[in-house]
Formats: sequence, C-alpha cells, structure tokens
Amino acid sequence: MQWHPFFSGAAAGTILQLPAQASWGKCESGAGVGIEVEPEVQARASRAGKTAILIGVMMGTALAALDSSIVGTAMPTIVGQLGGLALYPWVFSGYLLTSTTTVPLYGRLADLYGRKRVFFVSAVLFVIGSALCGLAQSMPQLVAFRALQGLGAGGIVPVTLTILGDIYELEERARVQGYTSAVWGVSAVAGPAVGGFITDWLNWRWIFYINVPFGVAAVLLIGLTLHERITRRPHQIDYLGALVLTAGVTLALLGLLQAGETSWRSPVVIGGLLSGIVLLILFVVIEARVPEPILPLALFRRRLVSTVFWGSIFIGAGMFAVSSYLPLYVQGVLSGTAITAALVVAPYSIGWSVAAPTAGRVILRFGFRASVVAGMVALLVAGLVLQLVPLTRALALAVAAAALFGIGMGLSSTAFIIAVQNAVGWEERGIVTALVGFSRTIGGAVGVAALGTVLTTTMARRLTGLQLNHVSANALLDPSLRAALSPGQLAALRDALSAGLAGVYLGILGLVVVAVVLVLAGFPRHPLPAQPAEQRDVTIMDAR
Repeated sequence: MQWHPFFSGAAAGTILQLPAQASWGKCESGAGVGIEVEPEVQARASRAGKTAILIGVMMGTALAALDSSIVGTAMPTIVGQLGGLALYPWVFSGYLLTSTTTVPLYGRLADLYGRKRVFFVSAVLFVIGSALCGLAQSMPQLVAFRALQGLGAGGIVPVTLTILGDIYELEERARVQGYTSAVWGVSAVAGPAVGGFITDWLNWRWIFYINVPFGVAAVLLIGLTLHERITRRPHQIDYLGALVLTAGVTLALLGLLQAGETSWRSPVVIGGLLSGIVLLILFVVIEARVPEPILPLALFRRRLVSTVFWGSIFIGAGMFAVSSYLPLYVQGVLSGTAITAALVVAPYSIGWSVAAPTAGRVILRFGFRASVVAGMVALLVAGLVLQLVPLTRALALAVAAAALFGIGMGLSSTAFIIAVQNAVGWEERGIVTALVGFSRTIGGAVGVAALGTVLTTTMARRLTGLQLNHVSANALLDPSLRAALSPGQLAALRDALSAGLAGVYLGILGLVVVAVVLVLAGFPRHPLPAQPAEQRDVTIMDAR
C-alpha cells in the first residue's frame, strides 16, 4: 500500500529533538519551525526516529497479518479441547465483524485527536484481547475475546498507515510502504505454518500469547518516538453516527455470513440485510446533518476518492473470492491436500509483496495512473487465466492466476493509498486511509457470500436426479471420506463442484471487469496535486 508527489503537513512541521552535544548552525532544511540545527545532525536524528516508528509499524502490520491466518490451523485442536463445534465459524466471524465495522471510526478519531492516541487505544485493546483469548476456558469465551481482539485490530493497520503518511515524503513513502506490504505478505503466508508449529510443539494458547510482547514493543516504539502537538479545539463527536454505522454494517455482515451457510431466502439473511440497509441509509441522513461527521460525505464528491472507494469494493470482492474459492478447487476437484492448497494460494501474497515496492518506483517515475493501469491489467489477465482452471484442471494455471492477482493488488492498492492520502490534508488523511481497506473488506464479504450462492445452486442443479446432493461434496475435501465414494459418485461430485466453481470464477472475472471500467474511467489522467495540509506539529524523538 502506497502514495504520490506531495508534502504532508507533518513533514512540513517536523521538530527534531537533538542530543545536547550537537553543534548548532542555521537550519537549511526548510522545516519552517524556526530552530537552528546542524543539517547533518538533523538528518541523522530524523532517520533514527523514523526508523524506530517504522519498526513499530511493521510489528503492528505483522501481528495483524499473522492473526488473519494463524488461527485456522489451530482451530481443530482448540475445538477438541474446548468443545463447542457449533461456534467454530464465530471464532472467525466475531473477529471479522468488530475489526471491519470499527475501521471508519478509528480513521475519523485519528483525524480528530491524533494518530498516536488512537493507535495506543487500538493496540492495547488488541493486546488485552489476545491475552484473554489465550486464557479462554470455553468456546463462548474465545468468541467474545476474539471480538475484543478484532475491536483493537480494526485500528492498527489504518492508523499506522496514516502515521507513515504523516512522517514520510513521497520518495521515502514509496519505499517504506513496500516494506510494510512485504511484511504483510510474508506474515500472511507464514501464518498457517507458524500456527501449526506452535500448536504441535507448544500449545495453541501461544498463538495468542505471542501477540502480547510484540504488541507492547510496537506501542513503546511509537509511543516513545512519535509526539504530536495538535491544535486543541472543541469537538462534537458524532456518537450517533458511529453507533448507527456500526450497527448497520454488523447486521449486513451477519446476513451475508449467514447467507454463505444457509440460503439467501433465509429469514435471518433477509432480516439482517434489510435492517442493515435501513440503518446505513439512516447513517447517510445523519452524516449530512451533523457538524463533524464520522464519515464526511463531501469526500465522495471528490472524483478520486469516490473512484477508489467503489473500485476497491469490486476489487475486494474478487480478491477475497480468489483466496476463498481457489483452494476449494485444488482440494475438491484436484484431490489436493490442505498443504497443496496453501502452496497454490501463497503466490498471491508473494506477488503482492513483490509488486508493492515496484509500484512505488513506478509512481515516482511515471505517476499514479501508470501503476493503477498496470495493476488493473494484471487483475484482468488473472481473471482470464482463472477461467482456464476448470477447463484444463492444471495446477500451474491456478498458481499463475493467484500470482497475477497478487501482483495486480500490489500495484493498484499501493497507488490507491498514496493517491487518496496525497489528495487530502492532515485532518482527513486518517479517514480516507481507513476507507480503502474498509471498502475492500465490505466488497469481500458481499462477493464471497454472493458467489457462494452461485456455487451451491449450480451444484444442486447438476446433482438433481442423482443419489447425491451438494452437502455430499464435503466428502471431496476429506481424504478418508473420499476413499469411500464409488468411482461414479466421485466423478459426479467432482464434475458438479467443478461446474459450480466455473460459475464462481466467471463471476470473479465479471467483478474484475466492473472494477477495471470504474477505475480506468474515474481515475484522473493528469498528475494529482498535493492538497495543502492543515498545520500539525509532529515531534520525532531520536531513537538512540
């Protein structure tokens, strides 16, 4: 995730705390803060302080990425010890709900009260939630503590990305954002293996306890090196808007999650979706009337922000669908193992990690649109390659599709983040940063649920008249059950699953096409000027 030519308000008002022995001279750096300091000492102190903050940010990023993938491999062991198999999906869903619904709120609070304070709150909640998860004695407790953990996780990534946007100028941003993207990719890929190792050799509780020391270290690094001096003025916090937004998104996500498990015609699904939509409409009405909205609607009147928001919804739908339904093909149709499926999806994270630093260089040399176009082309080619997977049943094509999706995400999401941060001032940078991730996640939730319906209905149609149903397809995912199927049953189930996934992959291509059209039509062709930022003082302490 990354940015474009600009000078942030934080960079324009940086104050450096220098060692007492530093020699003094006229500052020629253009910092504009009226202090005299030897230029070389200033640069050295700045690098030390920024490096400490960057390390803290990368720690937070690694924790968030690991926590998104490390739990899955430990869950069978956890259920075996705690029981409560019926609550299995809620260990994931509870975390997803709280970490998603709070993202806009954290972004806005970071704009009102400063990044450091909001990061501290979110990180402390995450650490406390992690410790309590490790101490859980029952599945209901684990679900509740995972929800608390997600409540903190919702603020870690968007706020840390905003901090980087404040303290780094363009050339540095493109590089350091490449570092954080690489950390995310490596951590996400390593998560399942780390989770399996900890569970087998230590205890499943340590997959949560491991967050505590690293979380505390991240808080200390950022807390001791970053000091913001924010102009104090009275705020009218939009508590009603925050509550309505959280309730609306929660109900809508609950409906979507339930749709993936039952049917779109289920009363729970219909009730959740309708209630969520009504509350979200009410949220828009509230935001149009309050003086300091949680989500300023005026942002969406800006062509760039609106394009990135809606484009990210469709891109997120395709992105999450690939990571959800490509492993299903590998295990169900190609009779692969969980390890095989993980290896097929791994190039997605690797491609993202490699493409993100490349995007920074492309942006610096050719501009935002060049990186966006390259990313959109990679996503489109990935969608086309994905159509060949059910036809050829070639594992290499599945790997290629995953890698191309990762490359496309690295190139496009990097440019999106940098562009929107460059287009607004300090007082709106937090919320626009949060909106990019929020829109991707919401798109993913909707896309995965909708395409799940395509899968189940297609399979049900293909299995009509046979002594099988789509539930029997679970046997394809379990080697022991698969061995008990007759050759005819095995062939029929594989054909039905392959046909259903072919429909899903066609849907993914459709989502990508819509995203490409929206983004290429709406993303500005001309260079994006930097938005003059409201003055804020950020003190970066020397880390030595």
